[in-house]
Amino acid sequence: MSSSDIFIGETIGTAVLTLLGCGVVAGVLLKRSKAFDAGWLAITFGWGFAVLTGAYISAPLSGAHLNPAVTLGLAISGGTEWGDVPIYFLGQILGAMIGAVLVWFAYVGHFQAHLTDRAVVGGPGAQDTKKADAAQAGAAGPVLGIFSTGPEIRNTAQNLVTEIIATVVLVLAILTQGLNGEGKGLGVIGVLITALVVVGIGLSLGGPTGYAINPVRDLGPRIVHALLPLPNKGGSDWGYAWIPVVGPLLGGAIAGGIYEIAFA
Repeated sequence: MSSSDIFIGETIGTAVLTLLGCGVVAGVLLKRSKAFDAGWLAITFGWGFAVLTGAYISAPLSGAHLNPAVTLGLAISGGTEWGDVPIYFLGQILGAMIGAVLVWFAYVGHFQAHLTDRAVVGGPGAQDTKKADAAQAGAAGPVLGIFSTGPEIRNTAQNLVTEIIATVVLVLAILTQGLNGEGKGLGVIGVLITALVVVGIGLSLGGPTGYAINPVRDLGPRIVHALLPLPNKGGSDWGYAWIPVVGPLLGGAIAGGIYEIAFA
């Protein structure tokens, strides 16, 4: 794979992954959406299909890492050249940001309606001002959950450990079950296995933190949330933002180490 193939493949694949993944969350959370209030099952399966689609699109070009934690695990296990790691990372973060912007384009009217709804953001005649109070305090705003993850119980150690554990499961499954013949990325059947693993992680381990398990999936859209001209959007919760970056990277490194010790 050339550097340009890696960069283009990871950019396109991660953009599609983020578009469909954040898109299903937007459909579930935005009040005027037809999918409004569809629930956690819709989100977990939507993210699984997002991984499936993005990975199948990018696999011929880049091996479909789509996740710095996966790239790091593959580098540690010897499947990816260390010199290619920065190229993967750059494509992944750019793709995640593009995907988040496309979600905004797709739902722009719904964002406007949702964030001017008094029942959502508070104000005179509002039914619920708690979200507005949280936004004014700089905590997660009314739509940050569409773009990035956040904990249900804010406990730094627990949140970090949850992300590490979930990412170890993901990357170890990829290293043992999902790689193509060259061992540098996902194979045809490996893409399907990985998508199902993502659904399983969401159902089993997603409750505490929203299972980022991918640093750019969280950081890229969080940056976009901070930059978009959305009214009443609240803060981007930068105090928490390091956890869904550091946790998955540590998890990917641990999974790579486990693979080298137990399976290589």
